[in-house]
Amino acid sequence: MPRVRSGIVHVINNDYTHWEMYAIGGSHHATIISQGNRYIAPPRPEFKEVTHRNDAPEAEWRTWTWRSQGDLFKGGAFFVESGDPNGVSKLGGLDRTAPRPAKAVKSLTRFAGVIGCRPGVPC
Repeated sequence: MPRVRSGIVHVINNDYTHWEMYAIGGSHHATIISQGNRYIAPPRPEFKEVTHRNDAPEAEWRTWTWRSQGDLFKGGAFFVESGDPNGVSKLGGLDRTAPRPAKAVKSLTRFAGVIGCRPGVPC
């Protein structure tokens, strides 16, 4: 699963399932905006949290902007938000991609996956 080491990441309309430790992780003051994603937690209770902050005490990561808007959580999945509650609106000019509703993720991602390409053969 993705880990953001610094910078700004806008996660839109993804389907997160079968994660082990976390679905989205970060460190070094990463900014993560999650919108319209579907998170289905694994059965193990210790892995229900979507987010994971690496290498930082809570006093530090509480200042990082990690926001969830319009996400769908199933199987006990949960997203621990932090930072500026208005952080998403402050980043508005950086990304013009509008998220679709999370309930559309299944149909949006139904054909997603690894492409079976081979060298020398068109995909």
